[in-house]
Amino acid sequence: MRIFLIEDDIKLSHYLHKGLNQEGHSVELCHDGKTGLIQASTENFDAIILDRMLPGMDGLKLLRSLRGMEISTPVLMLSNLGDVDHRVEGLRSGCDDYLSKPFSFAELLARVEVIGRRQPQSNTYESLIVSDLELNLLTRKAQRRGRSIELLTQEFKLLEYLMRHEGQIITKTMLLEQVWDLHFDPKTNVVEVHVSRLRKKVDQSQDRPLIHTVRGAGYVLHEKN
Repeated sequence: MRIFLIEDDIKLSHYLHKGLNQEGHSVELCHDGKTGLIQASTENFDAIILDRMLPGMDGLKLLRSLRGMEISTPVLMLSNLGDVDHRVEGLRSGCDDYLSKPFSFAELLARVEVIGRRQPQSNTYESLIVSDLELNLLTRKAQRRGRSIELLTQEFKLLEYLMRHEGQIITKTMLLEQVWDLHFDPKTNVVEVHVSRLRKKVDQSQDRPLIHTVRGAGYVLHEKN
């Protein structure tokens, strides 16, 4: 992906620039808001990593300006302000995800790759297909090898999200934010319960399970060889 990193912390920005490049991404770097806005509005990027506190123009104002120009490039916002109110403010300003500092590089990488590859909700495809599992987005019906799978509303949303990100490790936090629209951890096992129920429905009596738990990381939907 072509990523635009707008971050005024020189040490952090070069650390992220190096790490993202090593993962095969092309990264453009900028250290102030005004320059960032010009570049973000005139060049094409697959994703933007945007610091909230920037010299020249803060990240929220930059983001609102981009959305006002109808530029829909996915944005991951970084900030030292991590309480619920600040997260909500960032999301309402138009960012696609919000990551509080300090963070692990692995989580940032996963989050930016998810938003960069995210398919719009207006996707013209009628169905998502992974192996022998098919999810019809119009009828909201699922089937595997001709066997119909009855899904509750949250189960459908969960399965859709996992299928759209086939092969990617999805963390509990990502599921809470993207499926349940919770930008904080409610300290419940809601994710684990729903994944367990969905796994029973999707992988029941199947010799090749599709939903897998990655210990200490999250979940991934794919067919193992």
